[in-house]
Amino acid sequence: MSDPKLHVVEAGEGRPVVLLHGLTATNRYVVHGSRALERSGHRVLAYDARGHGASEPAPSPEDYGYDALAADLERVLDERDLQRVVLAGASMGAHTLLRFALAHPERAAGLVVITPAYDGRHPVDGPGRDRAMARWDALSDGLRTGGVEGFVEAYGDPGVPEAWRETVISVLRQRLARHEHPEAVADALRAVPRSRPFGDLEDLRAITAPTVVVADRDEADPGHPLAVGEAYADAIPGARLVVEEPGESPVAWSGGKLSQIIAEVAERAFA
Repeated sequence: MSDPKLHVVEAGEGRPVVLLHGLTATNRYVVHGSRALERSGHRVLAYDARGHGASEPAPSPEDYGYDALAADLERVLDERDLQRVVLAGASMGAHTLLRFALAHPERAAGLVVITPAYDGRHPVDGPGRDRAMARWDALSDGLRTGGVEGFVEAYGDPGVPEAWRETVISVLRQRLARHEHPEAVADALRAVPRSRPFGDLEDLRAITAPTVVVADRDEADPGHPLAVGEAYADAIPGARLVVEEPGESPVAWSGGKLSQIIAEVAERAFA
């Protein structure tokens, strides 16, 4: 079966940067529409992961694991003859770029790992597995049977302070409405959480590229625990951890702040 055709957006010239979004998002939801990178001398590629946005679905409902996601990233680079790039990704995108960087360290010039969630335990073996998988399956079923509103209903209370609650729900609706193949996103909601991007956190000690880990505080983003971001920064040699100050909006929600961090990593990577 052939690889799905991916929707890739490219802008700017200069140091190459590739943006990878999270599960249920699209290429827009990494730097959130900011154009700062291309305006500051960077060639920026952002693409919709398989089954997301305007990209084609995977050949089968199970084919959304990190092996396939990392292979798609390699394909995007190969098709444009890009040998070394800075990779910046959120959640699923963060896990994908780490999978790729571990397999192809010579091609990962720098990394910006945004809100990772995988804690190094296999999701099908770890404690709380049944509860965690049941939630992902409920989100999948909600989207498949009820569309955007079915997903939002299954998502329930986002568990964030009241000041951010409406923002979180609004963003969920906006990004879910951007998918041409919602049934494929429903498939991904079942397959991605059951996939393992790498072994355990000790594997990250092999990363040699300049790296920044952007984590959120748990009050704003309980689905991406601060402790996981701290563990990644501890494991990756020389990695810098960036977290918002208490009470502030997460850095991961600010395209301008993220673009500045990515640009700083690119400057180091291509110095």
